[in-house]
Amino acid sequence: MTVTIAIVGGGKIARDAHIPAIAGSDDFTLAAAVTLADAELPGLPNFRTIAAMKAALPEVTVVALCTPPRSRHALALQAIDAGLDILNEKPPAATLAEAQDIAARARAAGRVLYQSWHSRDAAAVEPAKAWLKGKAIRGVTITWKEDVRVWHPGQEWIWEPGIGVFDPGINALSVATAILPDVLRLQSSALRFPANKAAPIAASLTYDCGGVPVAAEFDFDQKGPQTWDIDIDTDAGALKLSLGASKMALDGKPVDVGTVPEYVALYARFAKLLRARQSDADFTPFACVADAFLLSARTIIGPFA
Repeated sequence: MTVTIAIVGGGKIARDAHIPAIAGSDDFTLAAAVTLADAELPGLPNFRTIAAMKAALPEVTVVALCTPPRSRHALALQAIDAGLDILNEKPPAATLAEAQDIAARARAAGRVLYQSWHSRDAAAVEPAKAWLKGKAIRGVTITWKEDVRVWHPGQEWIWEPGIGVFDPGINALSVATAILPDVLRLQSSALRFPANKAAPIAASLTYDCGGVPVAAEFDFDQKGPQTWDIDIDTDAGALKLSLGASKMALDGKPVDVGTVPEYVALYARFAKLLRARQSDADFTPFACVADAFLLSARTIIGPFA
């Protein structure tokens, strides 16, 4: 029996990732959308509120929250009040306190909350974690550089305080916190802010991970080839994750990790959580972002254009 789901938010991530993954899933049937008037999803009944959607379509039991993060807390509480289980996109909310409150309220109401980190569902993440087990890690270098103009064209919410380069950067942190064997303790944070924006466009971070140095470079102004790499030096060789952890190589030799798209794997994971009536609400990557702002040395650079 499939689960009847509605999407909340009609932006790029809903259209590019969630709708195709749901359409190809045997576990879910997409029945509706909750959107603004200028962002309606075609081919579906579109509602303005979660309550109105649930009243019209009582068979909907799950929502995927795909809006910008500042509205996420209020929408999650509306979903919980409507008796709905939740898949929450990243970043999870405007603040860590809001994210934690969503989890607490879902737990108290007996609702399933899946705080998704789509990069953790990339094909190479679990193979990399398994290969690293028992090996001595000597150092980690994270290079996550992309062009905001390509991935977020005309989306001003991306420049709200606390987001910017950490919208993609949190993907790197979600992978690192999933595969590395210890806590990432921030040592230094250098954030570069365009003169006309409230969020950083680039970040240089260093961490201690159980005595292992971890260096991360994030850039939201990368022209040409886009880079989403994690390089890990160990006593048994060099592990490289590339293309957002969808590819893996050992000492430069490719490893077959399959080709299941990350959002397909994400929805399969969500279906398992729903069947087991279990939540997965890990906010560790979000805490890493908060730490980056707490210890940040800030530099103002030229305006973004």
